[in-house]
Amino acid sequence: MPIFALVDCNNFYASCEKLFDPTLRATPLVVLSNNDGCVVARSAEAKALGIPMGAPWSQIREEAERRGVVAYSSNYALYADISNRVVQVLSGFSPNVEVYSIDESFLLLDGFAGVEPALEAYGQRIRQRVADWLGLAVCVGIGPTKTLSKLANHCAKKNLAGIDGVCDFTTTSEPALAQLFSTIEVGEVWGVGRRIARRLEEMGIHTVEQLRTADADLIRRRFSVVLERTIRELRGLSCLELEEVAPDK
Repeated sequence: MPIFALVDCNNFYASCEKLFDPTLRATPLVVLSNNDGCVVARSAEAKALGIPMGAPWSQIREEAERRGVVAYSSNYALYADISNRVVQVLSGFSPNVEVYSIDESFLLLDGFAGVEPALEAYGQRIRQRVADWLGLAVCVGIGPTKTLSKLANHCAKKNLAGIDGVCDFTTTSEPALAQLFSTIEVGEVWGVGRRIARRLEEMGIHTVEQLRTADADLIRRRFSVVLERTIRELRGLSCLELEEVAPDK
């Protein structure tokens, strides 16, 4: 059985900016899109103030600055450089790494379960290494499929399950998974966007558990084979392989 880990940098753009200016450590910080149009990243402090993602900066600037929010123009060259450094660190934990986005990477951990005392402890080692070497905080989700590892990462980030930023679904019992998934909205599943989520809700599928236990053949007929695969992945059947070389776009 394959085992995947999804490593995601927390508040990546904002965290990169804070790395180079220690005075911003506890400051609510937002990063703006090209031409300083909209908010594309928020530090934890900015999120706590309720600064919305995607908000036009011109509309919220006065109130945000009054509350101590600092805004930075985006610096994609910086973010790409730090992203490459993160991937270099992660490559020391698995020979098989898929860079999914600038702040997320999948790792294949096949065979590590017998070497490591616990995969959760391995996830903690990954977190500590990235923090020590790069000064960044990451969360780690572990599961028998890419979809489940992505969902485990969401649970770790939102403190819904796991410990200290690491969530391992490979050791979670079936009843515990069912109970947890019953509390998570279906829109949090990887690949289920707003439009698909609305259609699923019209069918009475509101939670991850309801999607996981849905009729896969019916979902394929009404939606697509892609969503059918998502259901099978939620059930622990790996349908998506690691893409170590990103396909041309």
